[in-house]
Amino acid sequence: MRWTHWIRGAGTAAATAALLGGAVAAPAAADGGGHAERGRLTDLVNPFIGTENEGNTYPGAAVPFGMVQFSPDTGHNTGYDHSDTHIRGFSTVHISGVGCGLGGDLPVLPTTGEITSTDNATYAAEFSHDDEKASPGTYEVGLGTGIKAELSATERTGVQRYTFPATDKANVLINAGQSLHKTVNTEVEILDDRTVRTAITGSGFCQDTKPYTVYTITRFDRPFTTSGTWKGDTVTPGSASSSAGGERNGAFVRFDTSEDRTVEATTAISYVDAKGAALNLRAEGGRPYDRVARAAQAAWEDRLGDVQAKGGSETLRRTFYSSLYRSFLAPNIGSDVDGRYTGWDQKTHRAKGFTYYQNWSLWDTYRTQAQLLSLLAPHESRDMALSVLKIEEDSGWLPKWGYGTVETNIMTGDPVTPFLTNAYQQGLLEGHEEEAYRALKKNADGVPPADSAPVGREANKEYLADGFAPYIKGRAHVKPGDSDYDHGASATLEYALSDAMLGQMAKELGHEDDAARYTARAQNYRKIFDSSTGFFRARDASGNFTGPADPAQSEGFHEGTSWQYQWLVPQDLPGMVSLIGGTRSANERLDSFFAYEQLLQDPAKTAREVWVNGPYDYYNADKYNPQNEPDLIAPYTYLSTGQPWKTTDVVHAALTLFTDTPTGMTGNDDLGTMSAWNVLSSIGIFPVQPGTDTWGLSTPVFERVDLTLDRRYYPKGGLTVKAPGTSDSARYIQAARTDGAAYGKTYVTTEDIRRTRELSFEVGTEPSRWGTSAEAAPPALK
Repeated sequence: MRWTHWIRGAGTAAATAALLGGAVAAPAAADGGGHAERGRLTDLVNPFIGTENEGNTYPGAAVPFGMVQFSPDTGHNTGYDHSDTHIRGFSTVHISGVGCGLGGDLPVLPTTGEITSTDNATYAAEFSHDDEKASPGTYEVGLGTGIKAELSATERTGVQRYTFPATDKANVLINAGQSLHKTVNTEVEILDDRTVRTAITGSGFCQDTKPYTVYTITRFDRPFTTSGTWKGDTVTPGSASSSAGGERNGAFVRFDTSEDRTVEATTAISYVDAKGAALNLRAEGGRPYDRVARAAQAAWEDRLGDVQAKGGSETLRRTFYSSLYRSFLAPNIGSDVDGRYTGWDQKTHRAKGFTYYQNWSLWDTYRTQAQLLSLLAPHESRDMALSVLKIEEDSGWLPKWGYGTVETNIMTGDPVTPFLTNAYQQGLLEGHEEEAYRALKKNADGVPPADSAPVGREANKEYLADGFAPYIKGRAHVKPGDSDYDHGASATLEYALSDAMLGQMAKELGHEDDAARYTARAQNYRKIFDSSTGFFRARDASGNFTGPADPAQSEGFHEGTSWQYQWLVPQDLPGMVSLIGGTRSANERLDSFFAYEQLLQDPAKTAREVWVNGPYDYYNADKYNPQNEPDLIAPYTYLSTGQPWKTTDVVHAALTLFTDTPTGMTGNDDLGTMSAWNVLSSIGIFPVQPGTDTWGLSTPVFERVDLTLDRRYYPKGGLTVKAPGTSDSARYIQAARTDGAAYGKTYVTTEDIRRTRELSFEVGTEPSRWGTSAEAAPPALK
């Protein structure tokens, strides 16, 4: 057991105190044979990956799942774009890979001289990437103004250190009125000559949402010489407070750096109240920047150290560990150090016996990241699942896309069901199984009332009556966010997928009648199959197929086409294959979908020039789209059509899209979804039936990966995945073994992982007969 494991289980406060108590030597990475390698895994992480071409990641400082993400904002709507040249401020809240403006609360910027502007687009500081550096837990940059800025973080605080030129007018601008979302109202208070407090109420994520409030308190390490506030364009020196609606509002504090050129400060935040921010500051603040930075790095070294990959190029290892890093950035802690949190009823609650988490991009994460976290971070994953149940308890309904303390209703379908059934299947809901089942049953069989924020399964009335969610053009949105009626065909497929997963859970819990009902509903994907085209197609309210018959031009599918959604039937791929004419027809269609013959000639070129159309170009395509979620599972369909070697061909081609550059993401990262896809596919195990305990197999890209697993959930304490000699050419599985015994299936279950210490693959340069029998394929849910 590595030295840090006791810290993670000892509780958040104890862990923070232990890590912040002084310098801690980071554990050395071990190679596959158990021998130490020089260097740290954190040195392999490049936080700038995805900061260009709409990957929408951020390079700033955070600790795993932290409430604070202290990062620069350059003017891009989600925070930072690598092609920008000016920094508007360093703000405390960022969400990795979202597609719309979110967070960016309290951008703070050091300046010198008089305060001549209150608009951060005007007073933004020029910078160069030559003077910029980021690693897990820290960020630093030299500004064109001659000021050096350094950032680090604890779970609930952001720590900043500014090194100014020698001047008597060294300023820190604390901007409460500008953020990445819509600001509703703000308050600024200068409490004393070291402390500034704010309350920021905002809304919006792609569309207007119910407002939420972030409370902050910033404490400097020494007194400022003077201070003031601004409102709109008016700066008022000496003012101690300011309130505003949606206009600009903030405070400035000034230092004399003629002799002591360094200023440090800690900003704590809370989604509860000013008291919560103060408690968080008291618990986690007051420590010098260097100690905080060392602790943050140690936390990341510990987290990344649970996955030890051997083999592969330096670039491959950097992209892999960078993806692993991003997979641990969210969901985020939502409760204060005293356990209090703001529920979706906008009332204060207290988490007892668990940490409350928030920020739920469920339409994305239920496919990859939820499963990766259940494997590598089961303790946190359990708390995350319990947090989702608390949302239902507090507000009356399960979430769809939750940000902070509110529902945004972004995206469609029913993603919360496979998210929670995955937690159940991974053993994370022990003692809460029936509680979770009741919430899921309510969600699956009903629609939220008109006076509640969530839309839930918005088209459930029609779906339960007719077996499909109708596509209704031009229907007015009853609530903010996306509407299932705008995407009836894909909503039907996602409802049916969720029904299958809930049916499995009902069966295992002994709810036989419910299990039969949900399992029958899981076949509703057939209701939107148009036999005249051989593809899924939207139906209108009268039940007629509607929209273009061309599946590459189809309407009624959310961020995709019928070509891409046709494989989203993981609960019954044999049934889907039968619908389109059998295994031979399915393989021909898959080959066309992946441009397989071109792929064999040049995998990387095919991935970049045939599959990829653009960051937000989701429609009018008949090819695989590795930049978006609807067909992330599709490469693994070959496991069910008797050609598992083609899964490896496609997966390895898609992996070439992840590179060690700012453009090295496949579209928005969506809170770690794409990064988790990379991690799991690189290891060679992937959740082919999201919401169950089934993992599909493909050839790993590393010769050996050692996973350290929590013994509370995985008694063996770890899993080693071996593929000696794996390479671009030797990528085909010839045989597989579990603990030395021959293994012929193309999937494993979570229970298999619990009782297996080693999964090994023999690889070669040509496809083999391994895994080609019907019995080897992942089973349909019945």
